[in-house]
Amino acid sequence: MECHVRRATSKDAAAISHVVIAALRQSNSQDYAPDIIAQVERNFAPEAVTVQLVQRKVLVALLGDTIIGTASLDGEVVRSVFVDPAHQKGGIGRQLMGAIHAIAVRAGVDAVRVPSSITAEQFYAALGYQKIRDEFHGAERTIVMEKRL
Repeated sequence: MECHVRRATSKDAAAISHVVIAALRQSNSQDYAPDIIAQVERNFAPEAVTVQLVQRKVLVALLGDTIIGTASLDGEVVRSVFVDPAHQKGGIGRQLMGAIHAIAVRAGVDAVRVPSSITAEQFYAALGYQKIRDEFHGAERTIVMEKRL
């Protein structure tokens, strides 16, 4: 599926929040307990997304005027890659990651890391990321992966 990827603006915060929370509830909930999903959701309330827009390079994927995906780059770390469940497995995540990698290369970054969820590990592996280690934040397991650019 072809979409348009652009830099996010503060007006996108509520739509980004909606996409992330939908993906957490429908996709990530198969790999994480409800209390962990609820905890992560709090990090993506519209107010929290607004703060992220200032701290990171945040992108959105649009189908027409509707935001259907998001991804961000925080220095050398890829963060918050989510696609609306209705549009997953259609290449939107790959398009977002291509744009993120291009931003990193232009910034002189030669390797990027991603704290992957269990849910997204295979997605990142298919893009050439390699597992470095597991990290645990309480009961939440994160897989730290890296890709040379």
